[in-house]
Amino acid sequence: MEIYQTEEQQVEAIKGYWAKNGMTISAGIFLGFAGFIGFNFYQDNQLEQELAVSDSYQTLMEQSATDAKAFTENGEKFISENGNNSYVSLTALALAKESATHKDWTQVEKQLTTAIESAPTDGIKAIASLRLARVQVQLEQYSQAFATLNNNLPEAFTAAIEEIKGDAYLQQGKKDLARNAYQTAIAADGIATSPSLQIKLDDLAQVITLPTTKKVVAEPVVTESEDK
Repeated sequence: MEIYQTEEQQVEAIKGYWAKNGMTISAGIFLGFAGFIGFNFYQDNQLEQELAVSDSYQTLMEQSATDAKAFTENGEKFISENGNNSYVSLTALALAKESATHKDWTQVEKQLTTAIESAPTDGIKAIASLRLARVQVQLEQYSQAFATLNNNLPEAFTAAIEEIKGDAYLQQGKKDLARNAYQTAIAADGIATSPSLQIKLDDLAQVITLPTTKKVVAEPVVTESEDK
């Protein structure tokens, strides 16, 4: 490193450095400043968009309680226009619930599938998956239901998963598998959220059949007097 002995030498050195590198430094400062402004603008724009989507979602939820038809139409539109937004999954769950009241199971499956695919968290994905599996069991789509339940759901949902599996096995007449599934659900503290689990298991209690005893008929005793 060079050592400058006088202020004049320092000033001349600064002038020379600025003459060689001033344009690059200025450009860097300008780009940095522009980037800062652009980033803040981007953040503000994103925030405005999020608030607008949030307001639209809130309006939809209010509409769902007063005008089911308009809610369904606007809900579908909301999903198509906000495919990557976290509110899409919640809207799809609400639409599925509305379709279920009309027993429109095709729409229920469609909306729950959308909720799963767009879920922003594993928890919402699991809730949508459990609801879809229950519908599939009700429609006797057992293989699809098991595939839905085996889709890497969080361990916290083990009890609910096993209970639905038990229901599917029971409807198929597979009582041993149903019993095992219900026992696994109870072991995972499932009774805390589904008290009927114990009733389901009790209904499957094995009936112990005692072996049938063969009736023994005593042979008549023949005495000497009778023999004669």
